[in-house]
Amino acid sequence: MILGIESSCDETAAAVVADGVEVRSNVVASQLDIHGRWGGVVPELASREHLRAIVPVVRDALAQAGVGGRSLSAIAVTEGPGLVGSLLVGITYAKALSLAWGVPLLGVNHIEGHIHAVVMEHREQLQFPALALVVSGGHTHMFAVTEGFVYRLLGRTRDDAAGEAFDKVAKLLGFGYPGGPVIDRLAPYGNPKAVRFTTPNMKGNTLDFSFSGIKTAVLRWTQARTMEEEIAARRALLRETPHPTVEQWRAVTPQATLDLLASFQRAVVKDLLGRATEAARAMGAKSLIVSGGVACNSGLRAAAGAFYLPAFFPRGELSTDNAVMIAAAGFPKLARQEFADFSLRAKANLRLV
Repeated sequence: MILGIESSCDETAAAVVADGVEVRSNVVASQLDIHGRWGGVVPELASREHLRAIVPVVRDALAQAGVGGRSLSAIAVTEGPGLVGSLLVGITYAKALSLAWGVPLLGVNHIEGHIHAVVMEHREQLQFPALALVVSGGHTHMFAVTEGFVYRLLGRTRDDAAGEAFDKVAKLLGFGYPGGPVIDRLAPYGNPKAVRFTTPNMKGNTLDFSFSGIKTAVLRWTQARTMEEEIAARRALLRETPHPTVEQWRAVTPQATLDLLASFQRAVVKDLLGRATEAARAMGAKSLIVSGGVACNSGLRAAAGAFYLPAFFPRGELSTDNAVMIAAAGFPKLARQEFADFSLRAKANLRLV
């Protein structure tokens, strides 16, 4: 029985997972409404909100699981990558609980957690070696994963992460933050072939990604048109209605902009799965793992259905940041007795390999 604690960015989460697969509880305190008014995550605000939320979130997770702290097998906590101030809150509290209850401590890489969000749900169907594509607002990485969870980095973004590109494009067009889910909801109403975006040719490692170019292309598209009133109308809608419906968004979004959103989403998905195909063939993968916040994207999920290998996604609530995945990733570490001591510290740029 492992208690997982996740606080790498703007969500305070705790969960109890038994035997690495059975979810006994899953509690998440989101900060989206707090950061939305600023158009992105403000690190100082995130740290303060983690301080307010960490105790009740962990208490609720234990209560829902019906377990006491001293009956836990271990406490798994995210040590990085992420925002240092946010990570410190989770790590410090995990250390305190470990000391008070006499329970071992496990340090978990946030990216590995995303991979285990898929592994825990599809362990019986997954075949190794597998290609893991981790796509979120902060990460776009591809790993070769072999038996025993040995990782080899194959490619990564050289600039913006895919989810970051979604959010920045949405913010540019007046859809607010986080904008990725809004683009996903509106894309089906546009023509995905109306606006042509080119796939970047990567020098050196052709498995690396770059999304800064497509973001700039959207900026140039808007600059070539008169869109001030349209964008102002969407921003006004957001001020009046914090969470507009699809119908409300469509009422202030012309067809040309819907076509742009559909084309943008199609281009990003095509780039992700195109490089994933190249990587999978090169390493001889037998299955594809897709995880991270962008794994919620309906366009990506639909396109992955035509991938030449079986593709596995986590369910929606385990795609975004959560503590279930941290507890699940801690399970093999517990089996190997890879315990952390009280020198465990926050590592903003921690790498998986």
